[in-house]
Amino acid sequence: MESYYKINSKLKWLLLLCGVFQITSCRDIQENKNYVLATTGMLYDITKNITPSSLEINYLMGEGVDPHLYKFSQTDLQKLNKSTLIICNGLHLEGKMNYILEKISRKKTVISVGDSLDEKKLIPINEKLHDPHIWFDLNLWIRVTEVVTNNLQLKYPDQKKIIENNSRKYIEELKKLQLYTKKRIEEIPLSQRVLITSHDAFRYFEKAYNFKVKALQGISTTTDYGLRDIQDLVDFITNQNIKAVFVETSISPKGIEAVVKGVESKGKQIKIIEGLYSDAMGTFGTPEGTYIGMYKANIDKIVDALK
Repeated sequence: MESYYKINSKLKWLLLLCGVFQITSCRDIQENKNYVLATTGMLYDITKNITPSSLEINYLMGEGVDPHLYKFSQTDLQKLNKSTLIICNGLHLEGKMNYILEKISRKKTVISVGDSLDEKKLIPINEKLHDPHIWFDLNLWIRVTEVVTNNLQLKYPDQKKIIENNSRKYIEELKKLQLYTKKRIEEIPLSQRVLITSHDAFRYFEKAYNFKVKALQGISTTTDYGLRDIQDLVDFITNQNIKAVFVETSISPKGIEAVVKGVESKGKQIKIIEGLYSDAMGTFGTPEGTYIGMYKANIDKIVDALK
């Protein structure tokens, strides 16, 4: 039975790849020149805010979706087939989709915003890779907005002025968010700026605001953690008298819950703060379903818990 499911899964993947090869071999008649697709909710928010209403904007990864583990579906194939411009994060964030996006880029315009940034501004993981969680650095995200803006203007030159005006307004809102963030974080003493989460998605945040970030998992949620990792984090929390740990919306809370039990077994108390947004935003149609609303919600949770 197990072998059957493995074979069935492989067959499904091969069928999807066949669909991808169909896209890359010719322009499908269903392609819509006014249809723009973003991989993540954060990029969807930028694109939606700066494009004119004449363009149709869609996304692949919605509320609570972990892009590191995202599985390509038949519905995604239809969206890719319809799109004329695809905007992705790059820097290997969309890990399992990299091959597909590379194939599609031979026939469709695919913009990898992370790979368009100044490498000196990125945080290295090793000699070849960089941390993909660039949306937690507001300066970088303003630059990403400019990259998206420039590419939309190239694709839709007749809409250039509208895109430019919308982009300017959106960047002004991002700059207001920067001021809000700086003011709120100043409420936390430097010695208490320690952010403990499930996976290491907050390095850019750490660098921008003088935080120390500790996580059970590495940059990608595909990284496993073990008892040693849990115990090391328990020891760190108890030695540093940390006030709170944070559970991310797109990741199982089991690891952090194990850490909290370990801390409590040592006679210490610690708060669990739920609802921290890392790799995905909140529900579309709510404040947290926008990039600015998500970022602000994170700041308020972090400051209120640690100050």
